Amino acid sequence: MRKIICFLLSAFLLCACVPAAAAEGVEADAKSLILIENSTGDVLYEMNADEKLPIASVTKIMTMLLIMEEIDNGNMTLDDMVSVSENAMSYGGSTMFLEAGEQLTVNDMLKGIAVASANDGCVAMAEHIAGSEAAFVEMMNDKAEELGMTNTHFANTNGLDDDDHYSSARDVAIMSRELMTHEKIFDYTTIWTDSLRNGKFELANTNKLIRYYDGANGLKTGSTSKAQCCISAAAKRNDMQLTAVVLGAPTSDKRFDAARSLLDYGFANYSITPLCEEGEEVERIPVDKGTAEDVGAVTAGRKTALFARGEGKDITRETEIEENLSAPVAKGEKIGVVRFVSDGKTVGECDLIADADVGRKGIGMILKQFFVSILGGIL
Repeated sequence: MRKIICFLLSAFLLCACVPAAAAEGVEADAKSLILIENSTGDVLYEMNADEKLPIASVTKIMTMLLIMEEIDNGNMTLDDMVSVSENAMSYGGSTMFLEAGEQLTVNDMLKGIAVASANDGCVAMAEHIAGSEAAFVEMMNDKAEELGMTNTHFANTNGLDDDDHYSSARDVAIMSRELMTHEKIFDYTTIWTDSLRNGKFELANTNKLIRYYDGANGLKTGSTSKAQCCISAAAKRNDMQLTAVVLGAPTSDKRFDAARSLLDYGFANYSITPLCEEGEEVERIPVDKGTAEDVGAVTAGRKTALFARGEGKDITRETEIEENLSAPVAKGEKIGVVRFVSDGKTVGECDLIADADVGRKGIGMILKQFFVSILGGIL
Protein backbone atom coordinates (compact mmCIF):
# COMPACT_ATOMS: atom_id res chain seq x y z
CA MET A 1 0.00 0.00 0.00
CA ARG A 2 2.85 2.41 0.87
CA LYS A 3 4.43 1.94 -2.57
CA ILE A 4 1.08 2.55 -4.28
CA ILE A 5 0.56 5.78 -2.35
CA CYS A 6 4.09 7.00 -3.15
CA PHE A 7 3.55 6.18 -6.82
CA LEU A 8 0.29 8.10 -6.98
CA LEU A 9 1.84 11.10 -5.24
CA SER A 10 4.81 11.15 -7.61
CA ALA A 11 2.55 10.79 -10.64
CA PHE A 12 0.34 13.63 -9.43
CA LEU A 13 3.22 15.94 -8.64
CA LEU A 14 5.25 15.39 -11.81
CA CYS A 15 2.73 15.00 -14.61
CA ALA A 16 0.84 18.11 -15.67
CA CYS A 17 2.59 21.33 -16.53
CA VAL A 18 1.46 24.46 -14.71
CA PRO A 19 -0.39 26.85 -17.05
CA ALA A 20 2.14 29.59 -17.61
CA ALA A 21 3.85 31.87 -20.04
CA ALA A 22 5.08 30.17 -23.19
CA ALA A 23 8.57 28.73 -22.76
CA GLU A 24 10.21 31.52 -24.68
CA GLY A 25 13.96 31.62 -24.39
CA VAL A 26 14.48 27.90 -23.66
CA GLU A 27 17.21 26.74 -25.98
CA ALA A 28 18.42 23.18 -25.68
CA ASP A 29 20.21 20.69 -27.88
CA ALA A 30 19.40 17.44 -26.12
CA LYS A 31 17.23 14.34 -26.39
CA SER A 32 15.12 14.93 -23.28
CA LEU A 33 14.45 17.76 -20.83
CA ILE A 34 12.39 18.63 -17.81
CA LEU A 35 12.24 21.56 -15.37
CA ILE A 36 10.43 21.25 -12.04
CA GLU A 37 9.89 23.38 -8.94
CA ASN A 38 10.75 21.24 -5.94
CA SER A 39 8.39 22.34 -3.18
CA THR A 40 5.28 21.76 -5.31
CA GLY A 41 6.61 19.22 -7.80
CA ASP A 42 5.08 21.30 -10.60
CA VAL A 43 6.52 20.79 -14.07
CA LEU A 44 7.42 24.09 -15.72
CA TYR A 45 8.80 22.73 -18.98
CA GLU A 46 9.31 19.34 -20.55
CA MET A 47 10.40 17.73 -23.82
CA ASN A 48 10.38 13.93 -24.33
CA ALA A 49 10.47 13.67 -20.55
CA ASP A 50 9.34 10.02 -20.43
CA GLU A 51 11.74 8.60 -23.02
CA LYS A 52 13.89 5.79 -21.63
CA LEU A 53 17.53 6.79 -21.99
CA PRO A 54 20.93 5.97 -20.50
CA ILE A 55 21.79 8.51 -17.81
CA ALA A 56 25.47 7.84 -17.09
CA SER A 57 26.67 9.13 -13.69
CA VAL A 58 23.39 10.92 -13.01
CA THR A 59 22.64 7.43 -11.67
CA LYS A 60 24.66 8.40 -8.60
CA ILE A 61 21.74 10.55 -7.43
CA MET A 62 20.00 7.31 -6.44
CA THR A 63 23.19 5.96 -4.89
CA MET A 64 23.55 9.12 -2.80
CA LEU A 65 19.85 9.03 -1.88
CA LEU A 66 20.21 5.57 -0.35
CA ILE A 67 23.37 6.65 1.48
CA MET A 68 21.59 9.69 2.93
CA GLU A 69 18.63 7.56 4.00
CA GLU A 70 20.98 5.23 5.88
CA ILE A 71 22.49 8.22 7.65
CA ASP A 72 19.21 9.96 8.46
CA ASN A 73 17.65 6.69 9.65
CA GLY A 74 20.50 6.26 12.14
CA ASN A 75 21.96 3.14 10.50
CA MET A 76 25.24 4.83 9.65
CA THR A 77 27.20 7.99 10.48
CA LEU A 78 29.45 10.23 8.45
CA ASP A 79 32.37 9.14 10.62
CA ASP A 80 31.91 5.41 10.00
CA MET A 81 34.88 3.79 8.26
CA VAL A 82 34.33 2.11 4.89
CA SER A 83 36.71 -0.65 3.76
CA VAL A 84 37.63 -0.90 0.10
CA SER A 85 37.36 -4.29 -1.61
CA GLU A 86 39.24 -5.62 -4.63
CA ASN A 87 35.96 -5.36 -6.53
CA ALA A 88 35.50 -1.67 -5.70
CA MET A 89 39.12 -0.91 -6.59
CA SER A 90 38.71 -2.57 -9.99
CA TYR A 91 36.29 0.03 -11.32
CA GLY A 92 37.67 2.49 -13.84
CA GLY A 93 36.33 5.63 -15.43
CA SER A 94 35.96 8.54 -13.03
CA THR A 95 37.40 7.39 -9.71
CA MET A 96 38.85 8.50 -6.40
CA PHE A 97 41.68 5.96 -6.87
CA LEU A 98 40.71 3.70 -4.00
CA GLU A 99 43.12 0.93 -3.00
CA ALA A 100 42.02 -2.49 -1.78
CA GLY A 101 42.21 -2.59 2.00
CA GLU A 102 42.11 1.20 2.30
CA GLN A 103 39.59 2.71 4.70
CA LEU A 104 37.87 6.09 4.29
CA THR A 105 35.01 7.69 6.18
CA VAL A 106 31.50 7.86 4.79
CA ASN A 107 32.05 11.63 4.70
CA ASP A 108 35.06 11.26 2.37
CA MET A 109 33.27 8.69 0.22
CA LEU A 110 30.38 11.11 -0.26
CA LYS A 111 32.81 13.83 -1.30
CA GLY A 112 34.34 11.49 -3.85
CA ILE A 113 30.95 10.48 -5.25
CA ALA A 114 29.28 13.90 -5.30
CA VAL A 115 32.28 15.96 -6.42
CA ALA A 116 34.55 13.65 -8.42
CA SER A 117 31.81 11.22 -9.56
CA ALA A 118 33.82 8.30 -8.19
CA ASN A 119 32.67 4.95 -9.60
CA ASP A 120 34.85 3.05 -7.13
CA GLY A 121 33.40 5.05 -4.24
CA CYS A 122 29.87 4.07 -5.25
CA VAL A 123 30.75 0.36 -5.21
CA ALA A 124 32.56 0.64 -1.88
CA MET A 125 29.53 2.33 -0.32
CA ALA A 126 27.16 -0.20 -1.90
CA GLU A 127 29.12 -3.08 -0.37
CA HIS A 128 29.30 -1.30 2.99
CA ILE A 129 25.53 -0.76 3.14
CA ALA A 130 24.12 -3.87 1.47
CA GLY A 131 26.93 -6.41 1.63
CA SER A 132 27.29 -6.59 -2.14
CA GLU A 133 26.91 -4.37 -5.16
CA ALA A 134 24.10 -6.58 -6.51
CA ALA A 135 22.11 -6.29 -3.29
CA PHE A 136 22.50 -2.52 -3.32
CA VAL A 137 21.32 -2.33 -6.95
CA GLU A 138 18.22 -4.23 -5.86
CA MET A 139 17.69 -1.56 -3.19
CA MET A 140 18.01 1.10 -5.90
CA ASN A 141 15.33 -0.52 -8.02
CA ASP A 142 13.05 -0.99 -5.01
CA LYS A 143 13.41 2.72 -4.20
CA ALA A 144 12.69 3.65 -7.81
CA GLU A 145 9.49 1.62 -7.68
CA GLU A 146 8.52 3.20 -4.35
CA LEU A 147 8.99 6.70 -5.81
CA GLY A 148 6.92 5.90 -8.90
CA MET A 149 9.85 5.97 -11.34
CA THR A 150 8.08 3.90 -14.01
CA ASN A 151 10.66 4.32 -16.78
CA THR A 152 13.74 3.36 -14.79
CA HIS A 153 15.84 0.27 -14.23
CA PHE A 154 19.25 0.22 -12.61
CA ALA A 155 21.92 -2.37 -13.42
CA ASN A 156 24.77 -0.78 -11.46
CA THR A 157 25.51 1.89 -8.87
CA ASN A 158 27.38 4.35 -11.05
CA GLY A 159 25.85 4.61 -14.52
CA LEU A 160 28.39 2.76 -16.64
CA ASP A 161 26.79 1.80 -19.96
CA ASP A 162 24.55 -1.26 -19.80
CA ASP A 163 21.57 -2.06 -22.03
CA ASP A 164 19.46 -2.80 -18.94
CA HIS A 165 20.36 0.48 -17.23
CA TYR A 166 18.13 3.44 -18.11
CA SER A 167 15.86 6.15 -16.80
CA SER A 168 13.96 9.21 -18.04
CA ALA A 169 14.17 12.94 -17.43
CA ARG A 170 10.96 12.83 -15.38
CA ASP A 171 12.23 9.95 -13.25
CA VAL A 172 15.58 11.68 -12.71
CA ALA A 173 13.65 14.74 -11.53
CA ILE A 174 11.70 12.57 -9.09
CA MET A 175 14.80 11.05 -7.50
CA SER A 176 16.62 14.39 -7.55
CA ARG A 177 13.77 16.02 -5.66
CA GLU A 178 13.76 13.18 -3.14
CA LEU A 179 17.52 13.44 -2.58
CA MET A 180 17.22 17.15 -1.87
CA THR A 181 14.82 16.48 1.02
CA HIS A 182 17.99 15.31 2.79
CA GLU A 183 19.46 18.79 3.13
CA LYS A 184 22.84 17.54 4.33
CA ILE A 185 23.55 16.49 0.74
CA PHE A 186 24.06 20.15 -0.20
CA ASP A 187 27.21 20.12 1.94
CA TYR A 188 28.65 17.88 -0.79
CA THR A 189 26.92 18.90 -4.02
CA THR A 190 27.94 22.56 -3.53
CA ILE A 191 31.67 21.84 -3.11
CA TRP A 192 33.69 23.42 -5.90
CA THR A 193 37.14 22.14 -4.90
CA ASP A 194 38.35 20.06 -1.97
CA SER A 195 40.82 17.32 -1.19
CA LEU A 196 41.08 13.87 0.40
CA ARG A 197 43.82 11.88 2.11
CA ASN A 198 45.25 14.92 3.92
CA GLY A 199 45.45 16.97 0.73
CA LYS A 200 47.08 14.27 -1.39
CA PHE A 201 44.07 13.86 -3.71
CA GLU A 202 42.44 16.96 -5.18
CA LEU A 203 38.74 17.13 -5.97
CA ALA A 204 37.12 19.39 -8.57
CA ASN A 205 33.37 19.41 -9.13
CA THR A 206 32.25 18.05 -12.50
CA ASN A 207 29.23 20.38 -12.30
CA LYS A 208 30.61 23.72 -13.52
CA LEU A 209 27.33 25.50 -12.74
CA ILE A 210 28.26 25.34 -9.05
CA ARG A 211 30.82 28.06 -9.66
CA TYR A 212 29.28 29.98 -12.53
CA TYR A 213 25.49 29.98 -12.00
CA ASP A 214 23.82 32.13 -9.34
CA GLY A 215 22.11 29.94 -6.76
CA ALA A 216 23.38 26.61 -8.09
CA ASN A 217 23.43 23.97 -5.36
CA GLY A 218 23.72 20.65 -7.22
CA LEU A 219 23.25 18.09 -8.32
CA LYS A 220 25.05 15.61 -10.64
CA THR A 221 26.58 15.38 -14.09
CA GLY A 222 27.15 12.30 -16.21
CA SER A 223 28.61 11.33 -19.57
CA THR A 224 29.38 8.15 -21.48
CA SER A 225 29.59 7.37 -25.20
CA LYS A 226 26.09 5.88 -25.08
CA ALA A 227 24.40 8.42 -22.80
CA GLN A 228 26.26 11.43 -24.21
CA CYS A 229 26.25 14.37 -21.78
CA CYS A 230 23.65 14.56 -19.00
CA ILE A 231 22.95 16.64 -15.91
CA SER A 232 20.47 17.13 -13.13
CA ALA A 233 21.09 20.77 -12.30
CA ALA A 234 19.65 22.31 -9.14
CA ALA A 235 19.51 25.98 -8.16
CA LYS A 236 17.72 28.01 -5.50
CA ARG A 237 16.78 31.69 -5.47
CA ASN A 238 14.29 33.55 -3.26
CA ASP A 239 13.01 30.37 -1.60
CA MET A 240 12.37 28.67 -4.96
CA GLN A 241 14.30 25.47 -5.63
CA LEU A 242 14.39 24.38 -9.27
CA THR A 243 15.68 21.19 -10.83
CA ALA A 244 16.56 21.03 -14.53
CA VAL A 245 17.29 17.64 -16.07
CA VAL A 246 19.06 17.38 -19.42
CA LEU A 247 19.69 13.99 -21.05
CA GLY A 248 21.53 13.20 -24.26
CA ALA A 249 23.24 16.50 -25.03
CA PRO A 250 25.94 16.11 -27.71
CA THR A 251 28.64 18.02 -25.81
CA SER A 252 29.41 19.06 -22.26
CA ASP A 253 28.97 22.74 -23.09
CA LYS A 254 25.56 22.12 -24.65
CA ARG A 255 24.53 20.18 -21.54
CA PHE A 256 25.36 23.16 -19.33
CA ASP A 257 23.82 25.64 -21.79
CA ALA A 258 20.56 23.68 -21.80
CA ALA A 259 20.44 23.47 -18.00
CA ARG A 260 21.19 27.18 -17.68
CA SER A 261 18.47 28.02 -20.21
CA LEU A 262 15.88 25.94 -18.33
CA LEU A 263 16.80 27.45 -14.97
CA ASP A 264 16.79 30.99 -16.39
CA TYR A 265 13.32 30.39 -17.77
CA GLY A 266 12.02 29.14 -14.44
CA PHE A 267 13.43 31.99 -12.37
CA ALA A 268 12.30 34.61 -14.89
CA ASN A 269 8.71 33.43 -15.18
CA TYR A 270 7.70 31.95 -11.84
CA SER A 271 7.75 32.68 -8.14
CA ILE A 272 6.89 30.81 -4.94
CA THR A 273 4.27 32.11 -2.51
CA PRO A 274 4.16 30.66 1.03
CA LEU A 275 0.64 29.56 1.98
CA CYS A 276 1.23 28.47 5.57
CA GLU A 277 3.97 27.42 7.96
CA GLU A 278 3.98 24.18 9.92
CA GLY A 279 2.15 24.44 13.24
CA GLU A 280 0.25 27.62 12.35
CA GLU A 281 -3.03 27.82 14.33
CA VAL A 282 -5.99 28.41 12.05
CA GLU A 283 -8.76 28.31 14.68
CA ARG A 284 -9.80 26.69 17.95
CA ILE A 285 -12.35 23.88 17.84
CA PRO A 286 -14.82 23.05 20.65
CA VAL A 287 -14.40 19.50 22.00
CA ASP A 288 -17.53 17.77 23.30
CA LYS A 289 -17.07 15.93 26.63
CA GLY A 290 -13.41 16.92 26.70
CA THR A 291 -11.19 17.71 29.67
CA ALA A 292 -10.47 20.95 27.80
CA GLU A 293 -13.16 23.10 26.22
CA ASP A 294 -11.38 23.32 22.87
CA VAL A 295 -8.27 22.38 20.93
CA GLY A 296 -6.12 24.28 18.45
CA ALA A 297 -6.39 23.28 14.79
CA VAL A 298 -2.89 23.78 13.36
CA THR A 299 -1.39 23.19 9.95
CA ALA A 300 0.32 19.82 9.50
CA GLY A 301 3.18 21.19 7.39
CA ARG A 302 4.57 24.05 5.38
CA LYS A 303 2.78 24.65 2.09
CA THR A 304 3.70 26.80 -0.89
CA ALA A 305 2.16 27.58 -4.26
CA LEU A 306 3.82 28.27 -7.57
CA PHE A 307 2.56 31.16 -9.69
CA ALA A 308 3.49 32.73 -12.96
CA ARG A 309 4.96 36.16 -12.39
CA GLY A 310 2.21 38.68 -11.61
CA GLU A 311 -0.34 36.06 -10.54
CA GLY A 312 -1.46 34.78 -7.14
CA LYS A 313 -1.65 38.13 -5.38
CA ASP A 314 -5.01 37.57 -3.63
CA ILE A 315 -5.18 34.29 -1.73
CA THR A 316 -8.01 33.41 0.66
CA ARG A 317 -8.45 30.55 3.11
CA GLU A 318 -11.36 28.17 3.36
CA THR A 319 -11.49 25.79 6.32
CA GLU A 320 -13.40 22.55 6.64
CA ILE A 321 -13.52 21.41 10.27
CA GLU A 322 -14.80 18.08 11.57
CA GLU A 323 -18.23 18.71 13.04
CA ASN A 324 -19.13 17.64 16.59
CA LEU A 325 -15.57 16.90 17.60
CA SER A 326 -15.73 14.62 20.65
CA ALA A 327 -13.11 13.58 23.16
CA PRO A 328 -10.77 11.86 23.28
CA VAL A 329 -8.66 13.77 20.76
CA ALA A 330 -5.01 12.82 20.19
CA LYS A 331 -2.30 15.36 19.47
CA GLY A 332 -1.56 15.21 15.74
CA GLU A 333 -4.98 13.77 14.89
CA LYS A 334 -6.47 15.16 11.69
CA ILE A 335 -9.49 17.32 12.51
CA GLY A 336 -9.97 19.29 9.32
CA VAL A 337 -8.41 20.81 6.23
CA VAL A 338 -7.62 24.32 5.07
CA ARG A 339 -7.75 25.20 1.37
CA PHE A 340 -6.07 28.15 -0.26
CA VAL A 341 -7.96 29.79 -3.11
CA SER A 342 -6.82 32.28 -5.74
CA ASP A 343 -9.03 33.57 -8.55
CA GLY A 344 -11.66 30.97 -7.65
CA LYS A 345 -9.25 28.04 -7.93
CA THR A 346 -7.76 25.92 -5.16
CA VAL A 347 -3.99 26.40 -5.33
CA GLY A 348 -3.14 24.27 -2.30
CA GLU A 349 -4.47 22.61 0.80
CA CYS A 350 -3.16 21.41 4.13
CA ASP A 351 -4.43 19.04 6.79
CA LEU A 352 -5.34 20.58 10.12
CA ILE A 353 -4.31 18.57 13.16
CA ALA A 354 -4.92 18.86 16.89
CA ASP A 355 -2.15 20.70 18.73
CA ALA A 356 -2.71 18.85 22.04
CA ASP A 357 -4.24 15.78 23.61
CA VAL A 358 -7.74 16.24 24.98
CA GLY A 359 -8.97 13.47 27.25
CA ARG A 360 -12.54 12.44 27.78
CA LYS A 361 -14.24 13.60 30.97
CA GLY A 362 -14.72 10.94 33.62
CA ILE A 363 -17.97 10.55 35.51
CA GLY A 364 -16.44 12.27 38.53
CA MET A 365 -15.57 15.42 36.58
CA ILE A 366 -18.98 15.46 34.91
CA LEU A 367 -20.74 15.25 38.33
CA LYS A 368 -18.45 17.89 39.80
CA GLN A 369 -19.13 20.33 36.97
CA PHE A 370 -22.86 19.57 37.22
CA PHE A 371 -23.02 20.41 40.94
CA VAL A 372 -20.78 23.47 40.52
CA SER A 373 -23.14 24.79 37.87
CA ILE A 374 -26.18 24.18 40.12
CA LEU A 375 -24.63 25.72 43.20
CA GLY A 376 -23.34 28.61 41.16
CA GLY A 377 -26.85 29.27 39.92
CA ILE A 378 -28.27 29.16 43.46
CA LEU A 379 -25.63 31.41 44.93
